[in-house]
Amino acid sequence: MTAIEPTLQMWLVFGIVGIAIIIYATERVSIELTSLGTVAALLAVFHFMPLPVESGYPITDARALLAGLADPALITVLSLMVIGQGMVRTGVLDQPARLLAVFRRRHPMVTLTIALVAVMIISGFLNNTPVVVIFIPIMIALADRMRRSPSSLMIPLSFAAILGGMTTLIGSSTNLLISSAAVQADQSSLSFFEFSHIGILLAGIGIVYVVAIAPRLLPDRASMAAELVGEGEGKQFIAQIDVREGSGLVGETARMGMFASLPEITVRLIQRGEIPFLPPFDEVVLQPGDELIVATTRKALTDVIARDPDLLMALHAAHDLPEDEVTTGPNRDFVLTEAVVAPASRIIGRNLSQIVFHHRTRCTVLGIQRRSRMIRQTMNDIRLEAGDVLLVLGHRKDVRRLRLNPDVIVQEWSARDLPAIQLAGRAGAIFLGVIVCASTGLLPTVLAAVLGAVAMIGTGCLNIHQATRAMDRRVAFLVWAALAMGAGLHGTGGAVFIADQLMGALTGSPPWAILSIFFLLVAVMTNVLSNNATAVLFTPIGIGLAAQMNISAEIFIYATLFAANCSFATPMGYQTNLLVMGPGHYRFGDYMRSGVPLIIIIWLSFSIIAPFFYPELQ
Repeated sequence: MTAIEPTLQMWLVFGIVGIAIIIYATERVSIELTSLGTVAALLAVFHFMPLPVESGYPITDARALLAGLADPALITVLSLMVIGQGMVRTGVLDQPARLLAVFRRRHPMVTLTIALVAVMIISGFLNNTPVVVIFIPIMIALADRMRRSPSSLMIPLSFAAILGGMTTLIGSSTNLLISSAAVQADQSSLSFFEFSHIGILLAGIGIVYVVAIAPRLLPDRASMAAELVGEGEGKQFIAQIDVREGSGLVGETARMGMFASLPEITVRLIQRGEIPFLPPFDEVVLQPGDELIVATTRKALTDVIARDPDLLMALHAAHDLPEDEVTTGPNRDFVLTEAVVAPASRIIGRNLSQIVFHHRTRCTVLGIQRRSRMIRQTMNDIRLEAGDVLLVLGHRKDVRRLRLNPDVIVQEWSARDLPAIQLAGRAGAIFLGVIVCASTGLLPTVLAAVLGAVAMIGTGCLNIHQATRAMDRRVAFLVWAALAMGAGLHGTGGAVFIADQLMGALTGSPPWAILSIFFLLVAVMTNVLSNNATAVLFTPIGIGLAAQMNISAEIFIYATLFAANCSFATPMGYQTNLLVMGPGHYRFGDYMRSGVPLIIIIWLSFSIIAPFFYPELQ
């Protein structure tokens, strides 16, 4: 291959890429604006200084630079985000998570190992972010059982998810983008399990470190995460549950003051006609007509309603809701939020029956929270005060309209969708269908993902609003810009030029050593820059190196894929690292302390394993 002579367009593309990397790394400008600016700069370069046709490289014009918006990898990533959100909203993983939570009581260390391995396996087929969100409470509970700080387990949770992402094509958006970048560089696309044999080996080696060593390297630091499990000093609401004829509560007795059907819910008073019963409720058997005054966190109440939708109508305040409004059909779109009783509100001094809250707002007050007061009154006897926090349930449009009500101040940050556990079977079937179709080659990955996203919406697991919220625009813009930069590097010959320079610096080195150094370079860059951008930028460079050495390009494509997934050493290296930063109360150095050894382990493991699979490296 003849040496590449740098052109003005090539140097301009290098400059744009370098500036973009610096801005992305410093995070002083939003990802969206940086991405738009990068694409605009590339468009300007190739508009005013188009490459001559005789250059021998693909034509790089506006169509080529903007093609990333319609790239199958980007469409697949966004579709998988929608599918993942459908899995979260319907609670598909909640039951396995609860089983792990029960098992932790007797075998905490075994449960920790099972949980992290489960996260790794699930992350091979599902977007990592929702998986980590689901497992954060489990890991906090495990830490408490093992008498450790949650800070010792949050980073291992993120690392397990990242390791699982390197085992299949859809395990990480990075993998899909590398497949797309390979096609852009005139190579064949990756199949679903094409690199799984090496990925599983690397993930298996890595998970041993994550389970056995990483927790010991992390500090025993106090965490703010206890609130995430609804325990400790979580905000307690007063609610009322009316025992109806035929309810599962009928005939139930208390054990140590707690009722099995109401986990994590404290019953403060049982009102039977004119007779009140106070804890511990010895020998009290629940009967139809009993009124239970309970104290609970919104998470505990939401979980109970999700597991038993009939309990929603048993809540005293929900009597206002017509039966057809709490159906399990696909049109249900309930939101739970918190609203504070405003000063000088017209509802101060009046109870819920007097203010007819539901008829005025079409929203229902499920609970009341009043600081420093232990209320033992039925809901209709509680007179509201300024500053009371109301736990409100309503359709999304009604909750949105509640913002205009001068009597209450809606806490925007507190709005959460009510889980739709009864649709878990549908969501699980759709997810399995996508996996089967994509993994067997029955359908292209992009088609299987798009059909899965459409099915999630069409069957009611998600509505359009929830689906659009699930698609992270930062990821979309970053991927678009990364693909545009990759097209610019490929179109100007910049990727081949960099490969020439690397080869010149490594002259005389054996192929396995060049591959190892290239892997380490990508692994370092992925912790400074986004893993997606690193993947797209280095894929054509790796392919150029393979061409220089006259060996199979897939070796360097795989090296780029695994190295770009080594986002362990910085919080901005991967989105799950940022997700656990708050619950673990981490500092930047914690990621370096635990992540750098894992990068070294994966790097050395790949460097040793690769020559056995590809003898041409020897």
